[in-house]
Amino acid sequence: MKIRRALISVSNKTGLVGFVRRLVKHDVEILSTGGTASELRNHDIEIRDVSNYTKFPEIMNGRVKTLHPLIHGGILAIRKNEKHLNDAKNNSIEFIDLVIINLYPFEETIKRDNSYNECIENIDIGGPAMIRSAAKNHEFITVITDPNDYNKLLDEMESNSSGTTLNFRKSMAIKAFKKTTEYDKNIYRWLSGFTDNKVDEEYFPLNLDLNLKRKSILRYGENPHQKAAIYFDEPEQNSIFSSKQLHGKPLSYNNINDTEAAVEIINELEFFDLPTVVIIKHANPCGIAINKSLKKAYENALKCDPISAFGGIIATNRKIDKSIAEKLAKIFTEVIIAPEYEDEALTILQKNQNLRILENKNLVKLVYGKHLIKSISGGYLVQDRDTTSVSRNNLEVVTNLNPNVEQTNDLLFAFKVAKHVKSNAIVYAKNLATVGIGAGQMSRLDSAFIAAHKSDIAAKEAKLSEKLTNNSVAASDAFFPFPDGLETVVKAGAKAVIQPGGSIKDKDVIKAANKLKIAMVFCGIRHFKH
Repeated sequence: MKIRRALISVSNKTGLVGFVRRLVKHDVEILSTGGTASELRNHDIEIRDVSNYTKFPEIMNGRVKTLHPLIHGGILAIRKNEKHLNDAKNNSIEFIDLVIINLYPFEETIKRDNSYNECIENIDIGGPAMIRSAAKNHEFITVITDPNDYNKLLDEMESNSSGTTLNFRKSMAIKAFKKTTEYDKNIYRWLSGFTDNKVDEEYFPLNLDLNLKRKSILRYGENPHQKAAIYFDEPEQNSIFSSKQLHGKPLSYNNINDTEAAVEIINELEFFDLPTVVIIKHANPCGIAINKSLKKAYENALKCDPISAFGGIIATNRKIDKSIAEKLAKIFTEVIIAPEYEDEALTILQKNQNLRILENKNLVKLVYGKHLIKSISGGYLVQDRDTTSVSRNNLEVVTNLNPNVEQTNDLLFAFKVAKHVKSNAIVYAKNLATVGIGAGQMSRLDSAFIAAHKSDIAAKEAKLSEKLTNNSVAASDAFFPFPDGLETVVKAGAKAVIQPGGSIKDKDVIKAANKLKIAMVFCGIRHFKH
């Protein structure tokens, strides 16, 4: 289809003038309006105003200018339909062969926290209407919505006697419909936040639309027989996908899942504003520590469960220097993620060909989606993200003994860690370091026992003279239903305990704590994680 007449109306004028100059060399007449027409005239490009063609002025501050039968008739006419051809002739409709539109920058406008009215005015109406009309009639019309396609169009015209092929027009039509779909979804998502619905309906709208963009297809999923891919929600936002990979093979599905788990905990523990190290294995922490020294934090984290740490994921909130890199290099690790690396540290770590090294300067400023979504048969389970975090204001001492200052800090630390451990979860901690973690058991009693047992193995590995859990504190992600779980953590060496409370057996558990002469606090927050 030869291009004789083009309608051009763009908000993004990048590369426009040079492109239109080349378009005119193909004897293409230019129809234009508003700022686009002014820009082209300022560069001595001859154009025809839409308002002169339609004999109808732009009205209502430019809200109505291209919504006219002469425009849409010229775009939508089927060139081999006699009825359409007669209607065009009888109504003086001139055919438009090329539509070049990019839309009002609505998404950029709402990101700049502009007023409600200004955002409303940046909802494009005429643009999407013309794009959809041209894309629908792609058998005869070429539609361009991306400045990056200008040169593709010119190359196409050079190769086809100033025309375009059906394959090209169809590919541009697909891209155009994708553009208008995403545009409308952004408006819907923004405007939904201004409804007068109940709070629950604001969290969970009647229709939950996900605007996801595929980034890449992975080699496989959780297991080799499963296929997998990465999809973006808001790719420009801070996430692990915005990390810079400095070394190693592409990330696998499990690498990404475990790294996400590690970074979530790093963000949670920014409460303490100290160097932090998190070691993850199969999405569960196997060692976490906070210390004024990052090197010491790593040593303490590793001490918790050095066996499970093999082949794990390590995240830290501070720059990795040479001395820490030398420590990290001694054990096989799948992924290390940190805000920065010293050059000498990178040289050391890059000797391991199987290590993936990620750098993310915004590691503690990541943006998380509001919803957590799980696929089930016939649909999805959707909940809001667990953003509640324990603080000193939540603590209620329920025993005769009060925890001291150090114990209180450890209790807060242990409970924040327990939030990110698969339920049922028990976490032992001492000096802002985990010393035992029990995860994912059907019985809380089993989690308490496993955490202590793994801690004893770690102590033997390190050839320590006493148990790591001696004089520790213990955190439970949900209440103790019976005193036996409490008795198990005390037997392991815990001197203070934090739990949500709320069991019908609370009185029995408190009585047991007083009998065992330990401090216990309730925080009123449950952190089940399945």
